[in-house]
Amino acid sequence: MIRVGLDVHESILGLPPEASRLLIRRVADSELDFVVVGDHVSFHGGQGFDGIVSATLALSAHPTLRVLIAVYQLALRHPLAVARQLSSIAQVAPGRLVLGVGAGGEDRQEVVNSGIDPTTRGRRLDEAIQVLRLLASGAPVDHDGGFFPLEQALVLPVPSPPIPIMVGGSSEAALKRVALSGDGWLPMFVSPRRFRESVGKIAEMAASTNRRLPINPTLSVWCGLDADRGRAQALLGGALERLYALPYEEFRNLTFSGSPTDVAESLLPYVEAGCRDLSLLVAAETWEAGVDLAAEVRYHLIKIAGPGQASE
Repeated sequence: MIRVGLDVHESILGLPPEASRLLIRRVADSELDFVVVGDHVSFHGGQGFDGIVSATLALSAHPTLRVLIAVYQLALRHPLAVARQLSSIAQVAPGRLVLGVGAGGEDRQEVVNSGIDPTTRGRRLDEAIQVLRLLASGAPVDHDGGFFPLEQALVLPVPSPPIPIMVGGSSEAALKRVALSGDGWLPMFVSPRRFRESVGKIAEMAASTNRRLPINPTLSVWCGLDADRGRAQALLGGALERLYALPYEEFRNLTFSGSPTDVAESLLPYVEAGCRDLSLLVAAETWEAGVDLAAEVRYHLIKIAGPGQASE
């Protein structure tokens, strides 16, 4: 089954409160399957919103819509505090949140200003995931780690059902982290061929430790959407350059622009490579247009992928 979600991270806190709620309701009414929020402390000159705050706002705006945080900069936070936040969210919206985590580092200054040595990001993330798993057991935790020592630490109530932890990144270290400690993978800026190969690597490494990931990968894809292809590309290029402070040419081969039909056709090779869950980061004229056009991409992708691909 193909599922398509919409990243609303920039819009959800950049709008007045009522407009944010309308955005979430519009997503739900559009038949998109989930929403995605991102996370940054201070990205490229101060950009970003807190992912857990954004997720809480999205969850409270609609009673059934699922929310994915992709990705939360867990290496920059203390996992005990994060466990408390997750416990609180789970009481309000049980079973509707998926936590995606990553080591970050695209903006080295963000890491340094958070008081973190950039060379320790991976190890901090590995230990933070471990601590979240231990705290989710509901038993007091004694942990003598290199970064987060704990003595009889306890966070109650534990989320029920448990909040899945997906892991982002496409490096060899990230794929190993997915296989050994994640519930699923969050790729971005990968080709269909690399997607397929990486899924195989993850499955092989997980099997070597008798693990099998319970959640399908969710691929994040940037796309410019407009009836005019040139306008769609301009919108996409502007959004990417503002966020990443890099020229659009750096992203051209792994992002897509045009009409919803154009973008759906561009995404079909990922479906053929085994991808079933996609998160669209949309650049459009307005957020209303972004929601509606993303829903059209979903419709056309399911249609061209063939029978039996509609999500439940």
